[in-house]
Amino acid sequence: MSGFKNFILRGNLVDLAVGIIIGVAFAAVVTTFTQWLTSLLPDSLDNVFSNKENSFGAFLNALIAFVIMAAVVYFFVVVPYTKAKEKYFPSPEPGTPDDVVLLTEIRDAIRAQQR
Repeated sequence: MSGFKNFILRGNLVDLAVGIIIGVAFAAVVTTFTQWLTSLLPDSLDNVFSNKENSFGAFLNALIAFVIMAAVVYFFVVVPYTKAKEKYFPSPEPGTPDDVVLLTEIRDAIRAQQR
């Protein structure tokens, strides 16, 4: 079970899944916006003022669905994932990494020998 937990929390699996979900939802928004925009263009000069079926409502529906889906994904996937990741794999304490400290000591030792 710990191997699966490491797989889920250490990898980018959740990040990739969230990206795909948001990407598909946003694609629907772009598709309906494009359909609405092209429905405003006339087919020919004869029917410039004709009343076409307006798909602006479909665009608004897709936009609202996208915002709702993004909120659900954020609050029910991203927030719990972030909390679980911090609980099981805490980020290192802020400060200077050990290798930088060691290199600084070597630099100071070389400077001291040169004087």
